[in-house]
Amino acid sequence: MSDSAAAQAIVEALRREAEQRLSTGQAPASRGWTVSSEALALLYRLASAPDTASDALKLLHELQAYQVELELQQCQLEANERELEQDLARYRGLFEAAPIGYLIVALEGQILEGNAAAAELLGMEPEALAGRRVDSFLAPHSRPGLMNLLNRLRAGAPRAGLDVRVGGGDGDSRAARLTATRSPGGEAILMALTDAA
Repeated sequence: MSDSAAAQAIVEALRREAEQRLSTGQAPASRGWTVSSEALALLYRLASAPDTASDALKLLHELQAYQVELELQQCQLEANERELEQDLARYRGLFEAAPIGYLIVALEGQILEGNAAAAELLGMEPEALAGRRVDSFLAPHSRPGLMNLLNRLRAGAPRAGLDVRVGGGDGDSRAARLTATRSPGGEAILMALTDAA
């Protein structure tokens, strides 16, 4: 089914629902939306003349049907918003509580976001990660490999991995495994970081 046919089917289903609710008296309560005084005056003039009274009734019915449609759409939008908020909270919780480090990194290498496990592995607080370059957490000899990995991903490689040393070059670094891929939209790089010790 084409997009326009699907959209038309939704409009028709919404109209049928509105008509059914109007005929059974189950229309949702108005949220205070009112008809303008000009529209009411037009309805009054049409209803006052015998030759246009039936047109006034048809117009009134159409206005009522449109109002019910709008109310139904508003209810659906609110339900969708609640569902999206629940999904966002769920995925945010999964991201934050994951047992391995996750980083979302800009294509140029700046950390956009990281979870608690990544922050712990990198020796930072999670809120301090954003804006820092991911290579700044690596031992100097691991940085060229990371830059090569980022270049491969920017060039279209689907996934890349690298063993790195996290920490300074003064012997206090530790081994870690970094696996990365482009985000679904391609605007960022998703990294998983695990302790290899």
